[in-house]
Amino acid sequence: MQSDVKNSSATTSEASPAAPSTVANETMREALMGRLRRGDIGQLPAVLMLLVIVVVFEILSGGVFLHPINLSNLILQEADVAVIALAAVLTLLLAEIDLSLAAVAYLCGAVTVITSTYHHWPAVWALVAGLVAGLIVGTINGVLVAVLRIPSFVVTLAGYIFYSGLLLHLELPNTTITLFDPSLKAIMSNYVTFPWDVISPIPIIVIYGALLLLERQRRMKAGLSSGPLWAIWLKLGAVVVFLVAALLVFEDALGVPYAMYIVFGVLIVFWLLLRFTTFGRHVYAVGGNPEAARRAGINVTMIRISVFALGSMLAGLGGILVTSRTTSAPTAVDPRLLLLAIAVAVIGGVSLFGGRGSVWGVVLGVLIIGCLENGLTLFSSASSDFEQMLEGAVLIAAVILDAITRRRNAVSGR
Repeated sequence: MQSDVKNSSATTSEASPAAPSTVANETMREALMGRLRRGDIGQLPAVLMLLVIVVVFEILSGGVFLHPINLSNLILQEADVAVIALAAVLTLLLAEIDLSLAAVAYLCGAVTVITSTYHHWPAVWALVAGLVAGLIVGTINGVLVAVLRIPSFVVTLAGYIFYSGLLLHLELPNTTITLFDPSLKAIMSNYVTFPWDVISPIPIIVIYGALLLLERQRRMKAGLSSGPLWAIWLKLGAVVVFLVAALLVFEDALGVPYAMYIVFGVLIVFWLLLRFTTFGRHVYAVGGNPEAARRAGINVTMIRISVFALGSMLAGLGGILVTSRTTSAPTAVDPRLLLLAIAVAVIGGVSLFGGRGSVWGVVLGVLIIGCLENGLTLFSSASSDFEQMLEGAVLIAAVILDAITRRRNAVSGR
């Protein structure tokens, strides 16, 4: 009898360690099925859309579309859009909008070129001047929105007009100012080659894996669902595969463009900021329900000011990339730059209603828009009107999906 009791207790003690893992797997499975029933399938439609675009253009171009040189050019053409799209993501997470991003980008680019060409500032200080100009502009916008409670649509629309005029005034009597500094021009024209292009991703992979493991451990200590360990290794493996594939492609071209390091460096910084800091949690909270966030003790005013300031600083960086690629600072603002940035953010999965989205959606969104533009330019018969109609159709599809998902979540009480 005692032997049976001992055996029973031994069996229970041996089985108990597996129980948390089983519960976690069941919880994840139930959450996944719940998301599928609500139609919340994340970025899967965008991924499938990207795959279709790539396959179609690769077939139609006879293998030219995925040629390493063409892919390298695609990265250079869309680097500025990606950075400004990240700025759009920040404001959209607050359920706000910044219509002045394109004008701010060109203004900050002009500040960098003017301080470099006319005042002969070193490249580093010229870059700092452009970024500080964006920070000041964003702070002004944020104060008007958060403190004076003026709708962001009105503030940033007026800002677009004002900053476009200020850009024109700063460059008078010229219509464009040429950039001569070789260091500033190198940002969008130089490449990292072997062996540094192979070594540089290793720290990123190590840090990413460590952060995933630390987050899992933190959730386990808090008694929250942490998911199976193999899910972390799957994510890490996907990152490794992506980086290796990208390196192989760029090695067949001229190397990895500096612009790619800048874009991914900025994305990593803001991913860490939004995912692992109190500030990031507060941004999502304010975007999801500002009144609830205020009642929870979050300084909603400062969060809004900070987000607008950071967004305009990112727009300034995007403008510097534009001036580096074109080696000049024009007085005419390209309004399509703003539309593309917002389109990239929405296609990448950021909700127009605030509180939902990830900075990594920028990568997916910019690849879809960039592949559409690049693929259509390979065919002389593809005119700009058809290109714009196609981009508009993709954007409206993303917005419809976001609206449907949010409606179903509201019905289910989420």
